[in-house]
Amino acid sequence: MAATDDTAAPLAPAHERGAPAALVLAAAAAGGLSVMSVELAAVRLLAPWFGTSQTVWTNVIGVVLLALATGYLLGARLAQGPAPARRLGWLLTASAVAVAFLPHGTSALGAALVPAELTLEQIAGLVQLGSLGAALALFLVPATLLGAAGPLAVESLQRRRGGHAGTAGGHVLAASTTASLVGAFGTSHVALPYLGLVGTFAASAGLLAAGGLLLLLRTGSNRAAAWAALVTPLSVGGALLAEAAPTRLAEGRRLLEQVESPYQRVLAVEEGEGENLRRFLQVNEGADSFQSVWQPNPGLLGEGFYYDDFALPAHWSALEDPAPRTWRVAVLGLGAGTAWRVIEGASPAGFELFGLGAEIDPAVVELGRRWFDLAPPGDPRRVVLDGVDGRLLLRLAGADFDLVIVDAYANQHQLPPHLVTAEFFAEVRERLAPGGWVALNLGCFDLDDPLLPAVGETLAHAFQSPVLALAVPLARNAVLFARRDGPLPDPTAAPDGLEPGPLRARLEKARLPGAHRVIAVPRAAPLRDGFGPLEPLERASLAYGRRRGGP
Repeated sequence: MAATDDTAAPLAPAHERGAPAALVLAAAAAGGLSVMSVELAAVRLLAPWFGTSQTVWTNVIGVVLLALATGYLLGARLAQGPAPARRLGWLLTASAVAVAFLPHGTSALGAALVPAELTLEQIAGLVQLGSLGAALALFLVPATLLGAAGPLAVESLQRRRGGHAGTAGGHVLAASTTASLVGAFGTSHVALPYLGLVGTFAASAGLLAAGGLLLLLRTGSNRAAAWAALVTPLSVGGALLAEAAPTRLAEGRRLLEQVESPYQRVLAVEEGEGENLRRFLQVNEGADSFQSVWQPNPGLLGEGFYYDDFALPAHWSALEDPAPRTWRVAVLGLGAGTAWRVIEGASPAGFELFGLGAEIDPAVVELGRRWFDLAPPGDPRRVVLDGVDGRLLLRLAGADFDLVIVDAYANQHQLPPHLVTAEFFAEVRERLAPGGWVALNLGCFDLDDPLLPAVGETLAHAFQSPVLALAVPLARNAVLFARRDGPLPDPTAAPDGLEPGPLRARLEKARLPGAHRVIAVPRAAPLRDGFGPLEPLERASLAYGRRRGGP
């Protein structure tokens, strides 16, 4: 009997040797890069319908992992037959078609699952199961095909080179994982910002189709290669012709501009004419919510807009000391600058605004400057820092502020967890001047909403003083106020010190039962950096809103 060893010549037919090892590794790299690109872009694809909460991320990642596991088993079975490199070529070509279809399929499925007439609380009820169903329907097939590519690449390489199967597997894993790393950074920092969401899927489809075509050509499959050559431009072109999601506008609103940022889809829309003209900034699922509001003249916006409450601390401070001063205001979650415009037009006489604002999304700042009169670069009285997290900005800010506004949200109802913890609120307190205020916008349905006491008690614990919560009339919001080294106003007292006007009328309404709540200092903070069950609280809030029937 002839001796055998791991270096024996491969038992592949001659046409298998036509797929060079480098090409097989390149094909594995194309699959690895595309898996990561599709996974990262998948959440953005679902965002206009379901947002980008941790629940959505979990559902997408879970579906992709399930698909990859299924694909590995499928690939292991396919690798047992003849011509694994040719099968790998077919597999990459099929996955290119599936990836190219994703933008088309998402628009149709999203429109069916989330009709445009639904309100935010109704949409939120669909997030958990709806996003899971959408992820299964859209991403299970392409991710399964991409997962099957790995075993086929290993088998092709091992037959080509001979030697240890572990050596072939290690080389394939190294190539695909390195490409996945490139896909992770490239998708977030290059593809999404510069190619857009649809272009990102088109690029992935083109890469996969090209890899499949080259493999089919080198394995002598001329007829198959001809089909792949036809599929390649059709896949890329079909993806580019798709719309990531139709723009859903409320009745009477007009689209001014829409951009796809590295973080989200951002829209500037307007409604009304003349003095009644208003512009709104919306992100992702939109629904009936907005992130910023603009009107022709700075000042109060009227009932239904929580921004007006941000003007109250200046008037409360003026009742204690009416002397002219610079009113230093930091806004974490600046958006398009609505808070500044409201305070600027509604401050007490002699109060001059200095603003420092943090906005994580540069695209929001760009739209703010084009459509919302946000301060231009270099304005010494309105300093805008984009691409900077609010907590980081607060740590780096040197000024002692008279007011810190926390108005940071991801999508419509998702609070950034690190901006509602006891440690964060302690940092806010340290950045306040004596007698300074913090005002926090909290999306909730009334003062009995289960989310409110968790955030309010956390704030009270950090400040070691009570927190005043005012329900915003005709809105799904409450504004929470805390103060450093100073008393809070009595919500039951008549606002006699204020001149007649909208703010005085606002405080008169706040005296009514159910319109205000004072939150005492608890023994322990419910939300901390190391433990913050925020998403369950937000789901409980939305369930409460559905039972309650909206604002």
